[in-house]
Amino acid sequence: MSSLYEALGGFDRILVLTRRWHELCLQDPEAAHPFEHDLHPYHDERLSAYLAEAFGGPKLYSAGYGDESYVQQLHACNGVHIELDEACLAAFDKALTDVGIMGEPALKASSYFRLATERQRAWSEDGAQVPPGLPFNYAD
Repeated sequence: MSSLYEALGGFDRILVLTRRWHELCLQDPEAAHPFEHDLHPYHDERLSAYLAEAFGGPKLYSAGYGDESYVQQLHACNGVHIELDEACLAAFDKALTDVGIMGEPALKASSYFRLATERQRAWSEDGAQVPPGLPFNYAD
């Protein structure tokens, strides 16, 4: 049985997916807001490293960038924004289709991305403190 990482096509395919997702978000006025600001110059590569690890691939994110607490802190204290989340999730699903990821791998990746997005809401309030040492958020 292969991992979701392998079923998706590995790191290079996940990078293509994250780049397409980013493009689609910028095209959607509802989803664009987080991407219109100064992002890390390697945002897509960092997100790809995170997703690769989450999907059962190499521990690229935790070995080179940070842990789950770090990721959650990056997204914390921004309020609850359901409409933005839904627009970004719809863009992710379209990106999966656009890059040719279909069937069960697409469903699993989409489900994971939705759950990860919803979990970030735990620290959405202003002043929220993300606890240290959170376990990495792996896909099922």
